[in-house]
Amino acid sequence: MIEIAERAGLTKSTFFRHFRDKREVLFGGGAVAGLLADGIGAAPAGAGPLDAVAHALDVIGEQVFTPDRREFGARRSAVIAANPELREREALKELALTAAMTDALKRRGFADLTARVAAELGALACTVAYERWRDAADRGDFGDIARRTLREVQAASASC
Repeated sequence: MIEIAERAGLTKSTFFRHFRDKREVLFGGGAVAGLLADGIGAAPAGAGPLDAVAHALDVIGEQVFTPDRREFGARRSAVIAANPELREREALKELALTAAMTDALKRRGFADLTARVAAELGALACTVAYERWRDAADRGDFGDIARRTLREVQAASASC
């Protein structure tokens, strides 16, 4: 951890002010969950639940999944895939993202089950879009990839 701090040009104490532990560097605290919730809250009036989720996916695309972070995303995924403890932490983070979206949708007035289903579909779309975005073969903007993926997830769920 000291090496991580030194490579980042930080002292150990400064590092711990920003991250609980060294693994948190890969997970970013609750920043993405907050952005998703804020994005849902800022969706246009009258937006349906999946439209509000799509708006939130655009927000994280603009603020988190920017082109300059694509390479980091690929390396991050490889590190997580190689470590069972990190895979577990990633799963917990995904649950927190879904919960944040569910709560934000409920605050917009959607029924509990509607909010939960939309959040689950949104979380699945976000995961698949992230995989596609970090793939060198798809150089599109994260927001565009996420919206396309959300439509595909919605179509797939309708065919079930």
